[in-house]
Amino acid sequence: MAKSKNNLKYIPTEIEQKWQKKWEETKIYSPNLDKPFDKAQGHRPFYNLMMFPYPSAEGMHVGNMYAFTGADIYGRFKRMQGNDVFEPIGLDGFGIHSENYAIKVGRHPKEQAKISEKNFYRQLRATGNGYDWSRTVETYDPKYYKWTQWLFIQLFKAGLAYRKKAPVNFCPSCKTVLADEQVIDEKCERCSSIVEKKELEQWFFKITKYADRLLNGLNEIDWAEKIKIAQKQWIGRSEGMIINFGGIDVFTTRPETADGATFLVLSPQHPKAKEFKSKDVVDYIEISTNKSDEERRREKTGVFTGEYIINPLTKKKIPVWIADYVLMGYGTGAIMAVPAEDERDREFAEKYKIPIEKTSLSAKPVGEKVVNYHLRDWLISRQRYWGPPIPMINCPKCGWQPVPEEQLPVLLPDVKDWKPLGTGKSPLANHPEFYKANCPNCKGPATRETDVSDTFLDSAWYFLRYVNTEFDNKPFDELRVKKWLPVNMYIGGPEHAVLHLLYSRFITMALHDLGFIDFDEPFTKFYAHGLIIKDGAKMSKSKGNVVVPDAYIKKYGADALRCYLMFTGPFSMGGDFRDSGIEGMSRFLKRVWALASGIKGKDADPALDTFMHKTIKSVTEDMENLNYNTAIAHLMEYYNELHYFYTKYKILNIKYCKTLVLLLASLAPHITEELWNNLGEKSSIHQQSWPAYDSKLLVENEVTIVIQVNGKVRDILKIKSADVKNQKDVEHFASLSANVKKHLDGKKIKKVIYVEGRIINFVLNS
Repeated sequence: MAKSKNNLKYIPTEIEQKWQKKWEETKIYSPNLDKPFDKAQGHRPFYNLMMFPYPSAEGMHVGNMYAFTGADIYGRFKRMQGNDVFEPIGLDGFGIHSENYAIKVGRHPKEQAKISEKNFYRQLRATGNGYDWSRTVETYDPKYYKWTQWLFIQLFKAGLAYRKKAPVNFCPSCKTVLADEQVIDEKCERCSSIVEKKELEQWFFKITKYADRLLNGLNEIDWAEKIKIAQKQWIGRSEGMIINFGGIDVFTTRPETADGATFLVLSPQHPKAKEFKSKDVVDYIEISTNKSDEERRREKTGVFTGEYIINPLTKKKIPVWIADYVLMGYGTGAIMAVPAEDERDREFAEKYKIPIEKTSLSAKPVGEKVVNYHLRDWLISRQRYWGPPIPMINCPKCGWQPVPEEQLPVLLPDVKDWKPLGTGKSPLANHPEFYKANCPNCKGPATRETDVSDTFLDSAWYFLRYVNTEFDNKPFDELRVKKWLPVNMYIGGPEHAVLHLLYSRFITMALHDLGFIDFDEPFTKFYAHGLIIKDGAKMSKSKGNVVVPDAYIKKYGADALRCYLMFTGPFSMGGDFRDSGIEGMSRFLKRVWALASGIKGKDADPALDTFMHKTIKSVTEDMENLNYNTAIAHLMEYYNELHYFYTKYKILNIKYCKTLVLLLASLAPHITEELWNNLGEKSSIHQQSWPAYDSKLLVENEVTIVIQVNGKVRDILKIKSADVKNQKDVEHFASLSANVKKHLDGKKIKKVIYVEGRIINFVLNS
């Protein structure tokens, strides 16, 4: 007989705090990263990772917990399947988001970071996730950003980092430049302000060099299809031809229509456009420069330069226009306008009364075949304070030089005037004690770069650092990286498809090519999770519907909240958070507690064996596919079957409850750990093997038939499968039930309705 040690009442908060403390003390979630790789000995490294969280200063909401919990459940499941699971955690705490909050509350970002870190880690611990708390990473720790700066230098040495003057996206609210990927519908992805265009000198990473690799690599990785599609569209590979129109190169994907080109259009940023000195042209270029790309595409305006050029195919003179619907970032920044074939060109031609001529579609212009991409180089520098200083020094004689690696990190100084200036310069530009330096090459006076790097650089390599936090003298250890990477399962939001996910792939490929790692894709499998909403709407502060988990954990326990979040809908889709739902989940866990705390052993039951093995099979398949909502539904069905059996016979074999607890362990880690202990087991449930099912026992030898009298359920009948076809036998066995006999005695049976193998209903005369 197995029984709760002292039949204590289920008090989630006490149980959860107890086990969270014990897990961290015993380090059961901290694998030996240097353990020899030996499959024969059961050593199977499995790197399970949730997308790098940035610490919301106001704390974690249930949407965050939803994502973290879903990833943790998968890691726990894989651990019980025999893998050595590494599941680290850290904080992406540099960047605009954290700095803007510090501005809002009037606190220095460095001070606010520590406050946010303490609160966020407290909340994360309370969720019961199986993190390796001995290997945390925070991007604002100099021990981390030393290696972010080292990475910048390696890219510079390899010719993948460069500085140039270019039209860039500028957010007037965040007061900094943004990469193209950080602009969504012409708005800042952080604050939704309309983005402006400015001509500034900035640092770029040459991600375009990897355009084809990034595109082709998508065929080799097991990623959510919507992420692959988003990256393919962003990279935007198109094949075409460069045709020379009187010294101006034009890119076109339709060279066969060149004979229909009736005018040429230059982008306002095209070098040739600046050669036209008429007041109309100069004024137009100035106005266009301040427009967003969306404005330029939406309202097509232009100005005639007064010049003509020869169409090389028709030998006709065609006018040269400057129009803001042509972007310098695509192709050559010059197009041959064919209004007969292109709707955009036709609208412009009609507006400015330019001739439209039909094309023969058989033209064979002489030109150079080329491939063009939508992808642009990654703008990496930011004119903010809260970030890792870019480790470069500008010498009047020697040009830009990297900071010597032995001088890293270039520490972010503590300054009082750290708020963004909006002038195109970082606040660090006001501090000569920071920017005055000596040239590493000639030792003469030089100037240190005062911009900091984009926070997406911090998060583009963090997964490499997690397995190497003990090393201060190198960014990562070759043997550990070879053993544990690439990441086996990566879980995160689809909104980072062309931000973090694209940048991480680029950095990984670059590190591979530079000989630092032996793989070129960071994440073998990527799973995109869904979104939790509240009462039918996306959570937001303005709507007042943001749900913080703390109060729910205190009232119901983390296990109930974990299970409820996973039960709201498919993990890939999300669900609607409602208080009534978590109350129902809390009742379910209490029932499991009551059942597993009071069972008594007996011989196994064939019918229960079949149900148990069917449940193991269903839940295993659900967990493997991250279908947590259906896994919980199957566990509820299994519980109901056990509860019915126990209620009827007052006895239940312990193996059935142990299986229930084992299958529930990944979803509800605290209550199952306590129950496992109460059932007489000394080792942690999270170090047990996942239950295996016997395919031979999936076929039911018995069938359960519901017995009704006048349509009301009076009992159930368990009968051999071979006997279900014989209605007379079913009637006989059903009538032997004491409860059924009580309702049949002295009454005449009008008819018997039998649904084979499911229901038998005795209909009595009224």
